[in-house]
Amino acid sequence: MPHALPVPAPGLQAIILCGPGHALDTFTSNPEDLPKALISIANRPMIWYPLDWCYRMGISNHRLPILPCISAFGQFICLLQSSTAVLDDKSETALKFRADIHLISPSSSLRAIEAALSQNPHLTSLPLPRAVVLGPQSLTLTTGTAEVLRTKEIQAIIKGDFIVLPCDIVCDIPGEAFINAWMTQQQEAFGNSDSPSQGPSIKGALGLWYQTTGAGGVKGEETDFLITTPLAQLPPSQPPSDLHSKLSRLVYSTTSATLKDITGDEGAFPLRHSLMCNRGRVKALRTYRDSHIYILPHWAIDLIKRNPEIDSISEDLIGLWAKSGWQSGLERKLGFPEVLNAISNQLKEPGATESLKIEQMSSTRPMKTSVQDLGGPTTSYQHSSAAPSSTSMTGAKSSLVPAVMALVQKDDSRLVRRVDTAALLLHVSLHLAKLDSVEDVGRAMSSPLAHQHKLAHQSSVAPKSTVTRGDCLLAENVTVEEKCVIKESVIGANCYIKSGSRINRCVLMDGVVVGEKCSLTGCILGRRSQVGRESVLRDCEVQDGNRIPEQSDAKGEKFMIFEGLEGSEGPGSDNGEGFEAVR
Repeated sequence: MPHALPVPAPGLQAIILCGPGHALDTFTSNPEDLPKALISIANRPMIWYPLDWCYRMGISNHRLPILPCISAFGQFICLLQSSTAVLDDKSETALKFRADIHLISPSSSLRAIEAALSQNPHLTSLPLPRAVVLGPQSLTLTTGTAEVLRTKEIQAIIKGDFIVLPCDIVCDIPGEAFINAWMTQQQEAFGNSDSPSQGPSIKGALGLWYQTTGAGGVKGEETDFLITTPLAQLPPSQPPSDLHSKLSRLVYSTTSATLKDITGDEGAFPLRHSLMCNRGRVKALRTYRDSHIYILPHWAIDLIKRNPEIDSISEDLIGLWAKSGWQSGLERKLGFPEVLNAISNQLKEPGATESLKIEQMSSTRPMKTSVQDLGGPTTSYQHSSAAPSSTSMTGAKSSLVPAVMALVQKDDSRLVRRVDTAALLLHVSLHLAKLDSVEDVGRAMSSPLAHQHKLAHQSSVAPKSTVTRGDCLLAENVTVEEKCVIKESVIGANCYIKSGSRINRCVLMDGVVVGEKCSLTGCILGRRSQVGRESVLRDCEVQDGNRIPEQSDAKGEKFMIFEGLEGSEGPGSDNGEGFEAVR
C-alpha cells in the first residue's frame, strides 16, 4: 500500500536492531538464509512492520534535490544508493542524502536482509531511498544492545537524536503521536525559549510499555517490572497530546528475572527511602512489557561510552538512568555532570539550536538549575520539564537528571507486541488476519497494518472448499483443493493444500505442502515444509524444509532437522540428515 508521509520529518534517526531470535530457533536455525528479521508475520517479512512504522511517523531518508545537471534516471539511481556521496563533495553539483533509517544486523545475516530489501514485494513497496543495512565486524549474536551503540560504525552514523527499536515489534500506535508526546514533554528543549539568558534545555528519553494481560494476552509472555510517578500537569498554554494521559515518569525498571532475584523467596520488593522522599506517589506495574522502543537524545551515546559496564539499553541504560533521578550519588557515578555540562556548552554556541526553532513544539518556560549541585563545575543549564518540579503534583524534589518518560499502553485498543516467540508469532499473525482489508472497507477506514486483499485469488480455492474470509489471509499462488476447511489461518505464497484437509488457527509460511485429509490445529509450518497425508498435528512447529511422515500424530512438538545424525529414522536419514521431534 502507498506510504505517504503525513507529518513533517521529525529530525530523528531510526536504528532498528535485527537480533538473532533464539526463542524462534525452529525457524532461525540458519540465519545466513533466513534471519529472524525476515520471518513472516501475516505474510509480510518481520522487518516490514518497524520500517513501515518509521515511514508513517515521518522518518525517512533525505530526498535528493532536483538539479538540472542530473538526469531523472541519474537521480533515480542515486536514490538506490546507500548514505554515501554520489558525486564529488567539492563539486557544486554534488548530491548527497543521509540515511535516517539503519538496520543493524550481524554480518552473517547481512546478505539475506539486503537481498530481501531489493526483491521482496512488501519491502520494495516501501518509499525510496530504502533503509541502509549495517553489519559491524565486532557484532556477534550475543552482543548487548548498548554495546551495539558503542561500536564505531554506529557512532559514525548517529548525528542527532534517534529512536531505537527492535526488528520484531508490531505497533499500531500512530508514530507521529508517539514523537509528539516526547516533544511536548521536552518543552523548551527544542530551543523555543523567549529569554536567551535562560539558555538551552537538555532533552530526556521516552520508552513504550504495553499490557500483556486481557483479551490480547498470550500465556507465558515475558513481562517486566517498572515503577512510575505522575508527571507535572501541562500549563494551559500547552495543549495535551492524545497520549499525554498515558505518560508518566519512569523511576525504576528491570526484567522479571532480575525482580525474582531481588525479591527472593519472600516475594517482597525493598523500596528505598530516597525513592519515596524524592518521588512521593509511585505506582508499581508487573503485567507490562518493555517494547524496547526508545527515543534517546544524542548525548546518551556519550553516557554509554563513559560507562563500559552498560551492556543493555533496557535494563542497564534506561534502568540506571531512571534511578539516577532520585538515588543519591548514582548520577555522579555514571558521569551525568560531565556529560550534561559538555552538552550544555555545545547548545550555548551561536546557532546550535537555531535549526530547531522552526518546529515550534512548545510555548512553556523551562526550569533553570545549576550543575554545581551534581558536583561538577558551575555551569547553568536547563532540563526537560518532564522532571517534576518542587511544586509538581507528586510533591517531589526537582531532579537535575533529564527525565526518562514511560508511555504505558494500558489496554489492547492498539496492537503493540514484540513477536519473539512462536506463540506470539501465531497470536499476532492471526490477529492481523482479522483486520478488514483495504478492498473491503477502503483505505481511509482500514488499519495501516491491513492487507490489500484477504484472498489474493479467489479462483485458487476449489468450489467445495470453505475458507472463512473474515479471519483468514491467503497469499498469491495458493492452491486449495476440494473439501478443505480453512478457518482463522494465514496461508503464505505458493502453498498447496490437498483435498480433505482441515486447517484451524495455523500459520503456513511460503511453499508449504499439506497432504490429503490432514488435520492441523494451532501449528506453525516453516517455508517449503511438507506434511504427509492423514497426519494430525496440534500446537506443533515444523522447521523450514522439513517433511512430516504420513499418518503422523503429534501434539506440542517441534519438528526439526539435525545434520550429522547418521542412521536416524525418518526422512533424510540417507543423506546425513536426521529427523527428530523435540518436545
